Amino acid sequence: MITVYSKNNCPFCVRAKQLLESKAVPYTEVNIEYDQDARQMLVDQGLRSVPQIFHGYELIPGGFDGLSKQSQEFFNKIKGS
Repeated sequence: MITVYSKNNCPFCVRAKQLLESKAVPYTEVNIEYDQDARQMLVDQGLRSVPQIFHGYELIPGGFDGLSKQSQEFFNKIKGS
């Protein structure tokens, strides 16, 4: 499962979610403006910007840019799991 940590008015967050939707990949969005525990978890890991995108517990480095560089095989694998 993909989790997108985002905040309001974040154009890269919107682009990341649009990319996942275009690939028909299910995801969960966590808005750190409303979920302070999630915000603190990111800060504790040294992550200071959004979107932060995780596949399970594994960070996809680079936010939207990192996600957009993933292969179609990556997206197919996620859809199949």
